[in-house]
Amino acid sequence: MKIRPTIYATCLSAFINLMWAYVIYFVCRLAYGLENWSVLGGTLASRNVWEVLKGGCLFDTSAIMYTNALYMVLMLVPLHWKEKIGWQKVAKYVFVIVNALAICMNLADAVYFKYTGRRTTATVFSEFSNEGNLGGVFGVELLNHWYLVLLGFIMIAGLVKLYVMPAGMVKIKSMPKYYGVQLIALLLFVPFCIGGMRGGITKAVRPITISNANQYVDRPEDAALVLNTPFSLIRTIGKNVFVIPNYFEESQLDKIYSPVHSGVSDTVALKKKNVVVLIVESFGSEYIGALNDYEGYTPFLDSLISQSLTWKYSFGNGRKSIDGMPSVLSSIPMFIEPFFLTPASVNDVGGLARELNKEGYYSAFFHGAENGSMGFQAFARTTGFQDYFGRTEYNQDKRFGGDKDFDGMWAIWDEPFLQYYALTMSEFKEPFVSAVFTASSHHPYKIPEEYKDIYPEEGLVMHKCIRYTDHALKRFFETASKQPWFNNTLFVLTADHTNLSAVPEYQTSLGGFSVPIVFFDPSKEMPRGKMEGIAQQIDIMPTVLGYLGYQQPYIAFGCDLFHTAAEDTWAVNYQNGIYQYVKGDYLIQFDGKELKAVYRFKEDRLLKNNLINEVDCSTLLDELKAIVQSYMQRMNRNELVLSN
Repeated sequence: MKIRPTIYATCLSAFINLMWAYVIYFVCRLAYGLENWSVLGGTLASRNVWEVLKGGCLFDTSAIMYTNALYMVLMLVPLHWKEKIGWQKVAKYVFVIVNALAICMNLADAVYFKYTGRRTTATVFSEFSNEGNLGGVFGVELLNHWYLVLLGFIMIAGLVKLYVMPAGMVKIKSMPKYYGVQLIALLLFVPFCIGGMRGGITKAVRPITISNANQYVDRPEDAALVLNTPFSLIRTIGKNVFVIPNYFEESQLDKIYSPVHSGVSDTVALKKKNVVVLIVESFGSEYIGALNDYEGYTPFLDSLISQSLTWKYSFGNGRKSIDGMPSVLSSIPMFIEPFFLTPASVNDVGGLARELNKEGYYSAFFHGAENGSMGFQAFARTTGFQDYFGRTEYNQDKRFGGDKDFDGMWAIWDEPFLQYYALTMSEFKEPFVSAVFTASSHHPYKIPEEYKDIYPEEGLVMHKCIRYTDHALKRFFETASKQPWFNNTLFVLTADHTNLSAVPEYQTSLGGFSVPIVFFDPSKEMPRGKMEGIAQQIDIMPTVLGYLGYQQPYIAFGCDLFHTAAEDTWAVNYQNGIYQYVKGDYLIQFDGKELKAVYRFKEDRLLKNNLINEVDCSTLLDELKAIVQSYMQRMNRNELVLSN
């Protein structure tokens, strides 16, 4: 198809052809769902179809912008000879070839879904790198799915036939006008292209990843319907992080370490206590006086800790918010790459909410940022939280100030949002499990205007934010204590990760993971005080389940701190290519191949004295290897939940 040559012809042609790309992605998604109707049909036939289409459009935009970037540059570059037939033919070839490949990948993946239950990612290239029979396999599948082959040919032929291009060279009467139009078109496209690739243009939006697809569906397998294969491949190229090491034979592996928890004795009655988990942004142990020998910046949390159960040594399992979420709520540590950013993010994933749902608990997750921000909504839904309360829901509650309470960057200020959290929980049917992720103690380190004189600049720029959030926590517990559910609730408080540091011992490779882990039971049924053992974020889920008397088996990489001897507790994390393992008196560092360092971390707080040639840590090293191998195996095999 050709359109009359004008100074707008190339811009209009590019826009129309880009719309055709959206059409083929839509048709491919429909074919994907129909081909796998037995699994995905329920989603297509339900009220969720609009959510699937909305999410699909987001991922399609990203894929289309990535794959058609060169074509759009060819069409929009401000050069007056680009209407020449030779140039336009090159642009057409680029467009047709790129989008024909997208068609083939999407339709082929419709067939492959039944074997994998997920969209194909870049790991497919290594998965089949040593297979010599793929030609035969493809041949058989092409014959068996001739209708998809036919559909593919029809769509590719349609791309060729319906492709729009200028009919010829335009007669330029005004060169400045021509170049002005072309330049404006290009300048308008660039932010749209970047925003499309990222999944949004606001500062609260991180580049979308595979895991974000779970935001639009109720089941992990349905995420494949939201995604498209070009996106899944692009987003995972170079990110094949879960390489299974062969440290041990599988029969030996489970004897050293297994993440399978059998549950407590069936003679113990389940405590139907509510569970409230507070994941406090950047609230490292360094800032908390009760966990140190100096005053700190958290007078309220200090008082709460005096009535709670904590551990002398407690650690996070990552250094980012997207590391903290899986660790705290699903007992999944961060190894190599954040779980959110890997192909395993669309695996079947268990979690605290999913397990307690089985016992009749209602579950909800709260985050005061833009709904969908950071991938939290998607992960919450993946792990079993039934409802999500974000900035949208907050703004709809007439009891609060709506966007007047927005910090202008990330989320609703902590104080009003935690009040919203406390009061909204009073509307829940008991028992319930809920979690909230705060936001104010974060870059750019702002606090509400009315508190600037109360919490002035001091020390690190972070400290005033810590004081403000501590105040917000105080107000939360004041409000919560007046609610009917309060005394029947177990509160768990931790940080997602650490932040700015002014204390040398917290600036080490281990100190940078030091976060509080606090269990508070207002009924006083739980012991209080500071335990001698080691605690970590991935211990929270099994510890809560153990305390409640949960009897069903489940997967959790951490341990139940209430049913594990202090000397057997441990912590693990990963930083810059190094696995760190803490147990007993020692910290060991391992690069995946060899032991790099050994420290007596309790007495050598600055980690200055490497004892690698003085201490035999072979047992600790075997334990760490077993943890890593088990993790990698389960990620690759989609074994993060136990089969029914």
